Amino acid sequence: MVWSDEHGNRLDDYAQPSVAVDVALLTLDPEGRLAVVVHDRPGAHEHGRPALPGTFLHVDRNETLREAALRALRAKVNVRGHEPRQLAVFDDPGRDPRGRVLSVAHVDLVPPEAIAATSGVLVAVDELPHTLAYDHDRVVTAAVAHVRALYHRLPDPARLAGEEFTLLELQQVHQAVLGERLQKDTFRRHTAPHLVETGEVRAGGVGKPARTFRRR
Repeated sequence: MVWSDEHGNRLDDYAQPSVAVDVALLTLDPEGRLAVVVHDRPGAHEHGRPALPGTFLHVDRNETLREAALRALRAKVNVRGHEPRQLAVFDDPGRDPRGRVLSVAHVDLVPPEAIAATSGVLVAVDELPHTLAYDHDRVVTAAVAHVRALYHRLPDPARLAGEEFTLLELQQVHQAVLGERLQKDTFRRHTAPHLVETGEVRAGGVGKPARTFRRR
C-alpha cells in the first residue's frame, strides 16, 4: 500500500530538505572562561572558516540525530563519550548557500578534562570571530543562553566543579558560566536549599579550611 494525502500526493512528491546536526560543545578554557569548541572547515565549501562540529544525517543508514551528533564530535574534533542534547532547529532558507538544509542543533557543557584530547580549538564565547560558518554564531548564542538559564536555576548542573566542592569553588564556576560577578551572600542563599554538607573540610591557601558540599 502506497501512502497518499488528501490531494493524492505521495511523500516523495514533496521537496525534501537535507537534515544536518551541529553541536555547540561548551566547556571552560584554561583561563576559566566559558568557551566553545570549533574547528576550521577542511572541505571546499567555507574552507578554513571556524565552524561547530557538524555533519549531514545519514538517512540511508537509518541514522538517528543522536548518532549523527556523536559522529560529528568524533570525526570533526576527536571527542567521544558525551551525550549532547537537542537544542533547537535552525531552518532559515538561506542558512546554507548549497541548498535547503535544516540544522538540528545540539548542546553539551562538559568539564575541561573531558575533552583534553580534542583536536578542536577552544574559543571564549565572548571572543568568537564575528561570523562563524553558516549560522553557527546563532547556534552558539542559543546554546549559551540555554546553559546560563540552567545555571541561574540550579547549582552547577553540568558538574564542572566535581561532585564535592567548596562554596567558593561553586561560585567561581557559576561566574565563569554566567559571565558575571555574583554577590557572595546572595549566591549562597540561592544555592543553599540545593546543597548538603559532606562533613569534610578542604584546606585553602589563606584562612581556615573551607567546608565542602555536594548537591542534594
